[in-house]
Amino acid sequence: MLTTATLADRLRVSVGRLARRLRQQSMGGLTPSQSSILANLDRLGPMTMTQVAEQERIAKPSATGIVGRLVDKGLVDKSVDPADRRSSVVAITGAGTNLLAQRRRERTAFLAERVEGLTKEERRTLERAVEILEHMTEER
Repeated sequence: MLTTATLADRLRVSVGRLARRLRQQSMGGLTPSQSSILANLDRLGPMTMTQVAEQERIAKPSATGIVGRLVDKGLVDKSVDPADRRSSVVAITGAGTNLLAQRRRERTAFLAERVEGLTKEERRTLERAVEILEHMTEER
């Protein structure tokens, strides 16, 4: 049986590799920072530029540049904040939502292809592992 530290290290490496492979599957012409901002806008709804920067843990000028490139691609809209006319509000567009949905489908297909090649026993083990990972990642 592996030690807790060894198991944790192997898990970290495996999850990291899987995440990298999934990112490589479908970038949709976006950088990781652009992808993250787009996904957060989809999940959290419209945000001010300050909120975008805080959410991404980056400086506001960096967020402004990244959002500007997303605006240029037609994936987000930027408008004046009605609550503070000096600020901007950023929202995902239909094209942005569609791109995210397409990327999710591509990533799911990538994983499904690999799951398809597993034995029944490996699939049962994977199902249990997914349940455990879901439990481990619940907010506490």
